[in-house]
Amino acid sequence: MESSILSCKSILQNPNHPKQENHLQNPTKPTLSFNKKNPTLDELHLNHLCRNGQLKESINVLDTICKDGYKVTPNTFISLIQSCIDLNAIEQGRLLHNRIGLVDEINPFVETKLVSMYAKCGSLNEARKVFEQMSERNLFTWSAMIGGYTREQRWKEIIELFYLMMNEMISPDEFLLPKILQACSNVGDIVTGKMIHAFVVKRELNSCIPVGNSIVSMYAKCGKLSLARKFFEKMDKKDMVTWNSMISAYCQSGKSVEAVRLFDWMQDKGIEPGLITWNILIASYNQLGNCDLAIELMKKMEKRGINPDVFTWTSMISGCAQNKRTDQALELFNEMVVAGVKPNGVTIASAVSVCASLKALKKGMELHSVGIKLGSMGDVLLGNSLIEMYSKSGNLEAARKIFDMISEKDVFTWNSMINGYTQARYFGNAYDLFTRMHESNVKPNVITWNVMISGYIQNGEEDQAINIFQRMETDGRIKRNAASWNSLISGLLQNGLKNKAFQVFRRMQSCPIRPNSITLLSILPACSNLVAAKKVKELHGYAFRRRLERNISVANFFMDAYAKSGNMPSARTIFENLPSRDVISWNTLIAGYVLHGSPYVAMDLFERMRFVGPKPNRGTFASIILAYSLAGMVEQGNNVFSGMTNDYQITPGSDHYAAMLDLLGRSGRLGESVNFIEELNIDQDSAVWDALFTAGRVHGNIGLAVRAVERLFEIEPRNTLVYRLLLQLYALSGKSEDALILKRRKKRNKEDSSIGCSSIEIKNSVHTIMTGDRFLRNSDRIYSQIASIAEEIKIVLPGSHETQLNIDEEEKEEICGVHSEKLAISFALISSPYSSQSVRIIKNFRMCRDCHQTAKFISLKYGREIYLYDSKCFHYFKNGRCSCKDYW
Repeated sequence: MESSILSCKSILQNPNHPKQENHLQNPTKPTLSFNKKNPTLDELHLNHLCRNGQLKESINVLDTICKDGYKVTPNTFISLIQSCIDLNAIEQGRLLHNRIGLVDEINPFVETKLVSMYAKCGSLNEARKVFEQMSERNLFTWSAMIGGYTREQRWKEIIELFYLMMNEMISPDEFLLPKILQACSNVGDIVTGKMIHAFVVKRELNSCIPVGNSIVSMYAKCGKLSLARKFFEKMDKKDMVTWNSMISAYCQSGKSVEAVRLFDWMQDKGIEPGLITWNILIASYNQLGNCDLAIELMKKMEKRGINPDVFTWTSMISGCAQNKRTDQALELFNEMVVAGVKPNGVTIASAVSVCASLKALKKGMELHSVGIKLGSMGDVLLGNSLIEMYSKSGNLEAARKIFDMISEKDVFTWNSMINGYTQARYFGNAYDLFTRMHESNVKPNVITWNVMISGYIQNGEEDQAINIFQRMETDGRIKRNAASWNSLISGLLQNGLKNKAFQVFRRMQSCPIRPNSITLLSILPACSNLVAAKKVKELHGYAFRRRLERNISVANFFMDAYAKSGNMPSARTIFENLPSRDVISWNTLIAGYVLHGSPYVAMDLFERMRFVGPKPNRGTFASIILAYSLAGMVEQGNNVFSGMTNDYQITPGSDHYAAMLDLLGRSGRLGESVNFIEELNIDQDSAVWDALFTAGRVHGNIGLAVRAVERLFEIEPRNTLVYRLLLQLYALSGKSEDALILKRRKKRNKEDSSIGCSSIEIKNSVHTIMTGDRFLRNSDRIYSQIASIAEEIKIVLPGSHETQLNIDEEEKEEICGVHSEKLAISFALISSPYSSQSVRIIKNFRMCRDCHQTAKFISLKYGREIYLYDSKCFHYFKNGRCSCKDYW
């Protein structure tokens, strides 16, 4: 016990020591004697040790007391425990707890101090153990326990403690009530909150401003704004916090207009808003996407003499960043630096996130340097933003260095780095990190697994993606969310695996996580074709049952899918039932009617849109010019094209130029078409030359057709179809350049094929038919029917289309056999001879003149509607007419 022996010199150094003379007379006793006759000396010495942080020595002294059979007063012991709290010395606190028997009278205050020590030093379980073993608990004990749970944000336990406290007939005071109300706010326990409100009124504590503020905040956070406002207005006394709580409540509920009214009322009452009040409003506007209003508010604040602080600037920068106003966010950051406001880690992290979205590596590196100078690199938020920025900018080495430097990684840190590797297609690195994450103290969450699924599927590794998807719930024990399913479905669709995607979709329908609007938006484009009409109806039925069609984006996609699958009535019904329509809704329906050869309906919709709907955009004008083209209204189409720039300040693009050439070409104004291209200097656009070729082919102008295809061949030298067209044109015009073309042909890929292919849906099954196919079911009947129809056409429609150039993308039937679309139409007629159901076909090449004529004749003779998509045009055949007006 040598360490417990104290030299008398430590006492002699104090000239005011009350017993100094006695010590001088007794120099032979080197140790300090503790006895009941001299308690003041004992406590003074222990307090001296506590003040100097000598807790270890204090414990040794206590051990000496124990050895001598003496005890200390409760106050002395409480002082020792308080020193442990002050120094956050939980180990010494535990040692003191073990020596509680040295207290001559253990009272609730000593035990309460122990509860407080454990709670404040971070061991809530030990605090609760002491608390539970106490025979007598007072208000201070409950306050210490509830204070500990408040620090750890364990809100449910606080409410449980409140009820236990009331059962013991101990009422909370004005200092404890705000903590309990805060717990009610954070768990949304409005029942307990109302009960406390009644208690406050009964005990006449509602005049206490902190308690009143807590009640306002509790009602607001529980979504009871009217009750919060009612209590607020009844409060006799309000401080700045009261007003801020109420204004913040309106802001968080998205009611910024009412927040501003309250803000003005506050000033009318003679209370000048402080910086916090302004910041609450500025943050609210930014969160709602009203960045311009937030900036105006900040300027107004400055005019009042209140300078924006780091929170103000950070709110503005992050608000602009989240609302994709990236350039403005960086400008604000520069203004902040010029204003002399020192950014914090959150500010720099927000600015770095902007650089990540812009892939502005240089600016991001500058911000990285600023973060180092400010000592903010320990901020995990900034580290995560830097990882994202470097990853998106392609500098994975720098991203990995930041990742390795972060000592306290959170799940976002891991996810950002893994996502960086997957986006760069370094799947080995991503998987290694994914495995390491399993072994770390931060386990992969659903986002981590989704990133891996998405990464593999984007790389075309569907099997690996499906494997990860299946392992989520088995190995990872992570429940899949809608994003997990959506990533897999959309990825499979993007990789052309429609059947697999639909299988996954049907599996999803039977799971607790049902398809949502994003799922439908992913899968609907795969159904926007003629052989998926039944799938569109099936999906629409599901959306209707789940009330997903109320989402305007989903409704727009269904309209598009119905239009492209040949069902305009259903598309129109959705449109008319929409409670509100955006520009996409109008454009989708207008484009659908143009597609189906109903230009006048499209024009009526356009006029209605201009009168009641949103402002027309680029897509609207591209469709409406085509509508005027179908109707042969050249001057009106020209006026719309001019008005697009003059009246709506929309610069024409490729689709508008192609539509104008369609307009001029259909009317035979071929010279004007050429002038149009030359005047606007748009000769690099392949869509423009393709439109000019169509005009030349349909009107029999071989010179124009040759010029257009030659230009197309220059723009797309590897395009096999263009090459084939050019070869036919040279043969028709008798040009000597044929030899050169043939030489080029020898160099081309031998796998290039000119065999046509058509898909058709019959009795819920999709059949793929190749040109010249002789292995079809009932092939003899099919070929006999086609031959019979060909003879009838010669009699009924002699000399049709004789002005058109006989040029096709597909080989002639004499060479390759009967074209696939003819076989498909005949197959449909024989398979369901008595049905009035429409025939729907998708063809991989442009339909030839003969097949087009055959389809028109069949629609007239058999009364069947035929929908056919070829590589260039949509055809709707009915009663011997086609929606393309024979111009394709």
